[in-house]
Amino acid sequence: MSTLVAFAVPLGFMMPGPMELMLIMGIILLLFGGTKLPSLMRNLGRSAVEFKKGVQGIEDEVNDAVKSVDEKVAE
Repeated sequence: MSTLVAFAVPLGFMMPGPMELMLIMGIILLLFGGTKLPSLMRNLGRSAVEFKKGVQGIEDEVNDAVKSVDEKVAE
């Protein structure tokens, strides 16, 4: 068995299936109600965007640091 297949098979067991996702969505709907759900999803989306921006900022800083070190080594 290749390494990729051996690694991917256990990950398939950790992911929820369609029935589990429907159950989770039903519980969320019961907890927050139909009126609060759109604002909850909107805030979740905004949070995801801000998180991605933060991760990208960190990646940019690391890339700049590596680039400056490479330039100093090349001299």
